Amino acid sequence: MVDSSSYGLLQYFQKLSDEEFQRFKELLQKEPQKFKLKPLSWTKIENISKEDLVMQLYTHYPRQVWAMVLNLFLQVNRKDLSTMAQIERRDKQNKYKEFMRNLFQHIWTSETNTYMPDRSYNIIIDRQYKALLDIFDSESDPTTAVVLGTRGKGKTVFLRKAMLDWASGVLLQNRFHYVFFFSVFSLNKTTELSLAELISSKLPECSETLDDILSNPKRVLFVLDGFDYLKFELELRTNLCNDWRKRLPTQNVLSSLLQKIMLPECSLLLELGESSCSKIIPLLQNPREIIMLGLSEQSIYFYCVSFFKIQLGVEVFKDLKKNEPLFTLCSNPSMLWMICSSLMWGHYSREEVISSSESTSAIHTIFIVSAFKSIFDLGSSKYKRSQLKTLCTLAAEGMWKQVYVFDSEDLRRNKIYESNKTVWLKMKFLQIQGNNIMFYHSTLQWYFATLFYFLKQDKDTYHPVIGSLPQLLGEIYAHKQNQWTHAETFFFGIATKHVLALLKPCFGNISFKTVREEIIRYLKSLSQPECNEKLMHPKKLFFCLIENQEERFVNQVMNLFEEITVDISDSDDLGAAEYSLLRASKLKILHLHIQKKVFSEIYDPEYGKNNDVLSHCRFSAINWTRLSILFCNLRVLDLDSCHFNEKVIEVLCHSLSPTPTMPLTVFKLQRLFCSFMTNFGDGSLFCTFLQIPQLKYLNLYGTDLSNDVVEMLCSALKCSTCGVEELLLGKCDISSEACGIIATFLINSKVKHLSLVENPLKNKGVMLLCKMLKDPSCVLESLMLSYCCLTFIACGHLYEALLSNKHLSLLDLGSNFLEDVGVNLLCEALKYPNCTLKELW
Repeated sequence: MVDSSSYGLLQYFQKLSDEEFQRFKELLQKEPQKFKLKPLSWTKIENISKEDLVMQLYTHYPRQVWAMVLNLFLQVNRKDLSTMAQIERRDKQNKYKEFMRNLFQHIWTSETNTYMPDRSYNIIIDRQYKALLDIFDSESDPTTAVVLGTRGKGKTVFLRKAMLDWASGVLLQNRFHYVFFFSVFSLNKTTELSLAELISSKLPECSETLDDILSNPKRVLFVLDGFDYLKFELELRTNLCNDWRKRLPTQNVLSSLLQKIMLPECSLLLELGESSCSKIIPLLQNPREIIMLGLSEQSIYFYCVSFFKIQLGVEVFKDLKKNEPLFTLCSNPSMLWMICSSLMWGHYSREEVISSSESTSAIHTIFIVSAFKSIFDLGSSKYKRSQLKTLCTLAAEGMWKQVYVFDSEDLRRNKIYESNKTVWLKMKFLQIQGNNIMFYHSTLQWYFATLFYFLKQDKDTYHPVIGSLPQLLGEIYAHKQNQWTHAETFFFGIATKHVLALLKPCFGNISFKTVREEIIRYLKSLSQPECNEKLMHPKKLFFCLIENQEERFVNQVMNLFEEITVDISDSDDLGAAEYSLLRASKLKILHLHIQKKVFSEIYDPEYGKNNDVLSHCRFSAINWTRLSILFCNLRVLDLDSCHFNEKVIEVLCHSLSPTPTMPLTVFKLQRLFCSFMTNFGDGSLFCTFLQIPQLKYLNLYGTDLSNDVVEMLCSALKCSTCGVEELLLGKCDISSEACGIIATFLINSKVKHLSLVENPLKNKGVMLLCKMLKDPSCVLESLMLSYCCLTFIACGHLYEALLSNKHLSLLDLGSNFLEDVGVNLLCEALKYPNCTLKELW
């Protein structure tokens, strides 16, 4: 019996006469070959019924069935059936589009709230729309695209608009017949499903069957939103599945779809935030990127004049632009919405609600306090506090359970009843999501969840799901999870006198003492050598300290650390590092990794607009100059894989040069790492570093050194104050000639350990080194020469050197083509009693 999913095709077969059906089957012998598919055997279909042939076609050719059938209808002179089928399919596709247009029109007007006309929003996203059209060209193969950007940059809004425009017939019409939009975090409570069930949940009754829809998968796009809030991990797995009908654990279905195991010919459009990007990108095949950069100055203007009446909006925009820190926050759409909402309430109440400089936490606080005043202005602070605690408990429970969509039972359990829900919806704290409820913006949930710990009292009822403050700090600082980023920021931002002063008139006294003490206690434990957990994301901590900016507390936190590793990827990271590290008076060891674009003076479209790049470069130069002051107090400075330019090198030299008030004896640097450094300069850096008497270790592994730079290095090593004993020059592209320069200087140096591994020294270079080893004033104790392109000839020179040298105890010749002849020579040298070598690699 034919199933309902195949019934649409059967009804057309029923219109064929017996002769036409017989001819259809005969032609079917050759048709699959056009699609490079194996044909059905004639014995299997010669006497088959129409019902059974439908089943065979869907079984063997599920993705080509309609293309084959429509073509065969033409060949049996039933053009009417081919046309009728195409019209009916198109009608059903249009009915699906109409259904989605109505759905997303409601979402766009009721849940998205861009507060500006569509034409203004279209100008804002013009660049991203062009990228979307370019990626999903009408003739392109199945493609995976990712919409990237930090939280609040408008990624979900962009996808909703794209979905609405497709359903309205103005976007990607020639590319996709079906577009399915899923908020993946709504699946957090679903342990098992099939992709068929997931798709069916989005289909109205009038749509085509799933078999018909997926018979042309190239014309299907899946839009997946909300990976930051997905409760379970999606990883590379061995138990992936290609059967879209099969029920599996939810994470297996999503993983199979993302990794193109299931429906590989479909296209994907994904929204990825800060926490999900690093997890999901490795699962994808050649993803194309669409970057959401936030609002431009023009976009902020459009927003203001749309949010307020035109005259008031222009005034608000001018006031915001005068306030640079606040205007910077306005580039984030969610922050701009809160700022404008607060200003609107302040306008009606004739209050000045926002001061000249506010943090993210302060903006959230002002928004919430303003909203409470607009509804509960006559209520007591005790009553308003009790109402606030219900929201905070719901948010904290969701945070711990990694739930962001709540049902009626979740609300009732946290004492939010229908009347409360209506108020929270009106105040824009909550919003309707289908049949469920979400916080109006994700950052609001994190703010309320964090505020829970400031409002919590010992007498409060124990909540089995919500963890303690120390447990939360463990999730934030010691684990690799990124979901807790906003909680970390709000902990520092709320724990300020300013924010608590904003909360006090509405909710009474709130203390930050317990929270601050717990933060200090926990971070102190992470800084102890015996602690198994380490601070995973110091860069995030730096941004939190900027959010707090209370000098005494910031100093107290930074003074907990003697060693820190920081990855600097942009000018903002460098600014945060400069602010925080300069307050780390006990810091002894600093590992810095600085990416190319931080100091790049050459415009690259990848980094943004030309003016923005130049502005960030100037900002980076200022912060680098300030940060360099710190280096003189360090014991260890690691500049591994840093991308510098001449100006940056110049600043670095200046910071480590003695002055009348800062003599050489003040500098404490003992070990310097410059591995894989780019734009090393002319070598003048050596003259600065190597004059520091305490410096005993210099590692330049992976940094290309020209002959001139090597000569500059060697000249600096001869400095009377230079005390370097370990010199690592592995993989520095040192030639035989440069090796001779090094050999000459080593005769009178203090270097005891020299590594020249992975350099093309060849036999000539070793010959020059051996001359140095024979000199009585050479104090070298270990020499590393693995992977140096040596042959047995080099062993002849080393044989002579080993007989006369009085200090060398370790020689590494690994991975060279020495042959038996060379090894025999070395062994002969070892037989002599005056040979001091103890280790031969």
